[in-house]
Amino acid sequence: MGHVRLEDILITPLKRVSVSGGDVLHAIKMSDPSFVGFGEAYFSWVNPGVIKAWKLHKQMTLNLVVPVGEVKFVFHEPHSGNFREEFLGEIRYLRLTVPPRVWFGFQGCASAPSLLLNVSDIPHDPEEVETKELNEFPFQWTQTIHGC
Repeated sequence: MGHVRLEDILITPLKRVSVSGGDVLHAIKMSDPSFVGFGEAYFSWVNPGVIKAWKLHKQMTLNLVVPVGEVKFVFHEPHSGNFREEFLGEIRYLRLTVPPRVWFGFQGCASAPSLLLNVSDIPHDPEEVETKELNEFPFQWTQTIHGC
């Protein structure tokens, strides 16, 4: 299998519909071009400043949405040494579709816990994921104008 490029990570703008009593936030539809199947959906809280890195899914396609708070995602190509950063959250409401074989990590950027949704094409399998320690890739997780 060839190298997955950082450009293979898709960004999809999502609809936020204002309605009386509270907004409706879209996440994914089976008619979306980036939809490749459904395995499971789960939410994860990301506490302020907490970094969860590094992880690579061998087979799973991720569809990441942050409806509450803000999260910085960092993707890495070990063969080129390149990194790609994307911020998702209430202000930048998008979906990231991440193909298999991409190293990534993320950090909570809001002052309160952020909520992350992953809609994956296969159910979670601990044998399917690889992990590395935070210091195994040369990325500086520093403060920016986004709070991370």
